[in-house]
Amino acid sequence: MSHVRDVRAASELGLAEPPEDAATFLAIAEGKALAAARASGWPAVADDSGLVVQALGGRPGIRSARWAGAERDFTRAMERVHAELGAAPRTAAMVTALALAWPDGHAESFEGRVEGELAWPPRGGQGFGYEPMFQPAGDARTYGEMPRAQKLIDDPRARAFAALAAACLSP
Repeated sequence: MSHVRDVRAASELGLAEPPEDAATFLAIAEGKALAAARASGWPAVADDSGLVVQALGGRPGIRSARWAGAERDFTRAMERVHAELGAAPRTAAMVTALALAWPDGHAESFEGRVEGELAWPPRGGQGFGYEPMFQPAGDARTYGEMPRAQKLIDDPRARAFAALAAACLSP
């Protein structure tokens, strides 16, 4: 029986990160999980996530981290989103795709999605990425203003893990 202490990061195993050249969050997560499972000989879990802005045709989407540049400057990325939106509607979603893969090539994929609006200027110092500008539907705060423990109860990653658990752990 495997235990949590047996879990290893791909970097700990010296596994190279595969290219993220697929067209969807799910395909990228699955590609990363399959590469790690095949290289390690163990089941692997990988994810991909980002901000999807409807008025920008879904961008930044799978390129969310790239919008922050090589130095991962998400202040710059948020400014770019704001500038490109102009007066357009600020409807957006935070999305996380999660894949569980086995060395034989079998994989299961799950997606968590939280709908919301983009706030400007960004608010709060919690979280990372676009979280200071993302305000989930039904809440007056951005993810950047929420205590981490509260945000993690129902963010897109939590929703994706809940879907995985329901699929894999249910009788």
